[in-house]
Amino acid sequence: MKIGDLAAKTGVAPRLLRYYEEVGILHPFRSGNGYRTYGEPAIDRVLQIRELLEAGFTTEMIREVLPCLDAAKEEAKAPVCPAIKDLDGLRRQLVSIERRIDVLQRNRHAIETYLRACEDAAAATPTASDRVPDLVVE
Repeated sequence: MKIGDLAAKTGVAPRLLRYYEEVGILHPFRSGNGYRTYGEPAIDRVLQIRELLEAGFTTEMIREVLPCLDAAKEEAKAPVCPAIKDLDGLRRQLVSIERRIDVLQRNRHAIETYLRACEDAAAATPTASDRVPDLVVE
């Protein structure tokens, strides 16, 4: 697929995809005419890059960690990965991700509780069509 197709499928602008290539975290093929072409796995790769960026990783950290993440997918046990030079930075990122997960889980629980309470209140409140008409006494 061409860069525009990848952009459409991932929601990432072509300019940003070219930047990912420039910093070495996305690797397109080049067709005979020099156009970038991408295989279907590029969709998952771009989404993974976006998730890592949202988790606070720098593009440099992503470049180091991506080969290790690929190897971990293929092996039952995560390999020792010499590409990662900043293990302390990776540990800090892990702590940051765990903190975000905790906050997201608490927020999810609070929102679920709020929605349940709203739904219960709505179910308990009779609608106009459910009400018994008032008797008119003359």
